[in-house]
Amino acid sequence: MRGAEVIVRTLADAGIEVCFTNPGTSEMHLVAALDHEPRIRGVLTLFEGVASGAADGYARIADKPAATVLHLGPGHGNALANLHNARRAYSPLVNIIGDHARHHRVFDPPLASDIAALARPVSCWVGEVADEQALRATTWQAVAASYGPPGGVASLIVPADVAWSEVGEPAEESGVNFPSPAAVPPERVTDIARRLRAARNPVLFLGGRACRAAA
Repeated sequence: MRGAEVIVRTLADAGIEVCFTNPGTSEMHLVAALDHEPRIRGVLTLFEGVASGAADGYARIADKPAATVLHLGPGHGNALANLHNARRAYSPLVNIIGDHARHHRVFDPPLASDIAALARPVSCWVGEVADEQALRATTWQAVAASYGPPGGVASLIVPADVAWSEVGEPAEESGVNFPSPAAVPPERVTDIARRLRAARNPVLFLGGRACRAAA
């Protein structure tokens, strides 16, 4: 089994059902793995901003993360505007960014960049699957970070040689529960109500689930 297959299988096991992609050569093993994982629908987009915007919209509607697959630092850079929006909205999103093979980085290839530095301002979590033996654990960590709290964009960097490497069959996880939003203590609601009644010109800033019909 290749590393890319472990990553994609783990995403599916974690409940991710769709992946919006604009891949390049460094991500071909991830694309092949998506083709062989029936639980995840791969959606090819013609621009990285579309992939990140669609993943953000999906998360806001479905209350669960979608994945993205982007090509190196420049591809991630093209997605920055909508990744910024997703971060500000605390939208759960697993942002997979391919990178050059680790042994190739020393040659400073034309598309090389500090991907982690680019991802950090728009991410709640940034990690790299640099250890083939920790592929499943690192991918689980990314999905969990996307849920939060507070939730948002979890950027997972995947070097090409990790994706194409042959690895052992991963151990199955059992009973993994991702966090859900915490309930607000009743005394806090009472305190807020008191402050609103006492205010001369009260203003409420509402977002997320508070803007839905049930709320």
